[in-house]
Amino acid sequence: MRKKALWRIWALLLMAAPFASCNKDIKDTTPLCGGPDSTVTTSKVVATGFNDPRGIKFGPDGLLYVAEAGIGGTHLSTCIPQVIPPVGPYTGSDTGSRISRVGWDGVRTTLVDHLPSSTTAPGGGSGIQGVADIAFIGNDLYAVLAGAGCSHAVPDIPNGVIKINADRSWKIIANLSEFIMNNPVKNPNPADFEPDGTWWNMINVDGNFYTIEPNHGELDKVSPTGAISRVLDISAVKGHIVPTALTAHNGLFYFGNLDVFPVVPGSSSVFTVTPGGKLQTFATGFTCILGLAFDDLGRLYVLETNTAAGGLTPGTGDVIRLDANGKRHVIASGLNFPTAMTFGPDGKLYISDWGIGPPGLGQIVQVTFHCEIVQPDLAK
Repeated sequence: MRKKALWRIWALLLMAAPFASCNKDIKDTTPLCGGPDSTVTTSKVVATGFNDPRGIKFGPDGLLYVAEAGIGGTHLSTCIPQVIPPVGPYTGSDTGSRISRVGWDGVRTTLVDHLPSSTTAPGGGSGIQGVADIAFIGNDLYAVLAGAGCSHAVPDIPNGVIKINADRSWKIIANLSEFIMNNPVKNPNPADFEPDGTWWNMINVDGNFYTIEPNHGELDKVSPTGAISRVLDISAVKGHIVPTALTAHNGLFYFGNLDVFPVVPGSSSVFTVTPGGKLQTFATGFTCILGLAFDDLGRLYVLETNTAAGGLTPGTGDVIRLDANGKRHVIASGLNFPTAMTFGPDGKLYISDWGIGPPGLGQIVQVTFHCEIVQPDLAK
């Protein structure tokens, strides 16, 4: 059976999976304090009511901002080139996704709405793409779109980087759909190809944006004025590994990969990339990576959206911390298809949970650290 990018079958599996109570699914499986490697955490849901929450970031105001893929759309794509069956054709809408802001009281409010959102065909799992991630430069908010473009049934809006204006309107500053069509990667997967791309993470490094694209397999740089350049064609080095999670630390980019379906536990890795585009393998043996983050001590946290073999299983997502001595600690477990994580100004870890699922089910999980042994910086 032909392998497919893993996210294609998310929604299909969710339709058949039992939905457990949101609050009871979060478990703490870390050891008690006392040993040299002990870490104690507790997890709780602090905000609910999101439509497929994806990238999350804290803003300069200290509040959490959430990119939501949205609710998809009903307009059928008739564009050429088309996403081939069974994944395509997509149905889309130019108003189906949004960016939310969460207060410290846990109340979600809509900051920007009427952003594009699209849905694969039922044979592709009815998976939803929309706003994929957000990033700040100073007080200015930007986002990267993954659910737009003609092949996603949103012909008037390309995938790209947008800037949110002071009045909450928005404008496109960089057309990523056009860029990837004019600059194809070396080793695309013809049986699983998205003409407009399906962008995942975006980060700000020294005043420029860096964003990663899983379907084509590339890492690109976008300036605030909209200039786009390729940092690395990942497909040329590693083939179709579905790179997703992206972060930066000590002058290097770090990315993790989702890999392809069916799920093989331990088949995902974390890689480093220099600003000049040199790639090295950093750590192996992970499963279905969708998020990476470093804490203030330089320790790497890896978000696994699913750890079950074969298909996807709710309640099997977790966060693993990789210490300088190579040991791995389970920081949070029992997560349901988590899609992103970030550290807050309070030192706690925040995770977008139920990042793939029916509209309204998405939530934010907060992980509090109670006691742990300080380890030196892993990446130095």
